[in-house]
Amino acid sequence: MDEITGPRPSPITTALELVGERWSLLIIRELFYGVRRFDGIVRATGAPRNILTNRLRWLEDAGIVERELYSERPPRYEYLLTEAGSDLLPVLLALQGWGETYLEGEPGPALTHTVEGSRAHRLVPMLICEHCSTEIVPEAVHLAHPDPYAV
Repeated sequence: MDEITGPRPSPITTALELVGERWSLLIIRELFYGVRRFDGIVRATGAPRNILTNRLRWLEDAGIVERELYSERPPRYEYLLTEAGSDLLPVLLALQGWGETYLEGEPGPALTHTVEGSRAHRLVPMLICEHCSTEIVPEAVHLAHPDPYAV
């Protein structure tokens, strides 16, 4: 068995350093919902203004959010998700679904899905393997090599 020399390296660790903090994920959620201006994000998240300012800068520096000027006098910006930010949608959908299933409290807003030429229907997200188009379940996911961290 390989010798363990430290914590398991993982893209999950790196991703959590960028977006694993509460306010960052709530900002990204609001941008998905179409709230793009600072004051609207403050109201929708309850974030203190100074924290929101810092998180928006952090997300912009990380390439997850970009600013777009919508007023020159005074300068005002809208915040938009970049491609990297938009690719976080499955993460938010998974967190919302897990929370609705296992936590008590108010359900999140109902989400719908539309495909061109069809009517909107309730969104029930699931994870699908790109290779074989089957649903991914925990029992079918394995490391591709022996795990030196296993006991």
